[in-house]
Amino acid sequence: MTTTAQTSDTLRQSLAQVRAEVGKAVVGQDGAVTGLLIALLARGHVLLEGVPGVAKTLLVRSLSHALSLDTKRVQFTPDLMPGDVTGSLIYDANSGEFEFRRGPVFTNIMLADEINRTPPKTQSALLEAMEERQVSVDGTTLPLPVPFIVAATMNPIEYEGTYTLPEAQLDRFLVKLVLDLPDRETEVEVLRRHATGFNPRDLAAAGVTPVLGADDLAAAQASVAAVGASADVLAYLVDLARATRHSPSVRLGVSPRGSTALLAAAKAWAWLNGYDSITPDHLQAMVLPVWRHRIQLRPEAELEGVDVDAILRSIVQQVQVPI
Repeated sequence: MTTTAQTSDTLRQSLAQVRAEVGKAVVGQDGAVTGLLIALLARGHVLLEGVPGVAKTLLVRSLSHALSLDTKRVQFTPDLMPGDVTGSLIYDANSGEFEFRRGPVFTNIMLADEINRTPPKTQSALLEAMEERQVSVDGTTLPLPVPFIVAATMNPIEYEGTYTLPEAQLDRFLVKLVLDLPDRETEVEVLRRHATGFNPRDLAAAGVTPVLGADDLAAAQASVAAVGASADVLAYLVDLARATRHSPSVRLGVSPRGSTALLAAAKAWAWLNGYDSITPDHLQAMVLPVWRHRIQLRPEAELEGVDVDAILRSIVQQVQVPI
């Protein structure tokens, strides 16, 4: 009989192969691939920030292809309406009744492209879907497929034509991953692939093959949920969160939701590395991607150019680690 440990080892090996498959299409974004896998394993949503052209969309499409998951893409624009995302009631002349036409949110991975180019009203249409994994229409609740996550891309907020995401919306994302411009060697490799015929719209031709399916992912998620956490580690997590609330540069620190998000992400990171319980190191490794978008700086700190990541690094160095 296959043991739980053997099953977990097999799943981890398969996820390592998923990373290799994604690498056939995307170069130099290993950290972002890991972040996306952690979000999937922790049943959380992911926000990808970067300038146009750093393969944010290709990254999500490649990962979903390697995991055999259904993906639908929505280009968020200023004129996008909530019904364009969740679906809308359509009158059927034959039956004389209104029928609900499902929107692109009914998928496994919804790719919300440039989510901060649409007004807050449309952004908020995703809140119920992200939090409850359901859509309510005319008094009827419709469950979303399992698994379901939102992978949203956004341009840096200083870019023209962007809107600031509402705090309630930001808080629903488990992690925020920042994709930087590639270094010289990586960019040369990207051009080499394109020069030899790589087509980012044809992943099968690029050699990206499915490795796992939804059932395998569900088994991995169950293993992640079973990862333990000692009382000392949980207390350390709370101390980290409370330290963000008392930082002189911070107007709004991490909420209890942010603490549970860090716990979930740390469990996924621990499991990926073969641990059956989390350590302070696992928490520290996930602090930046899980908390960087949940902290609101004071206006004077923003004017001084204070960096949220720097604040979080300082807090990690100052808070006492349990022995």
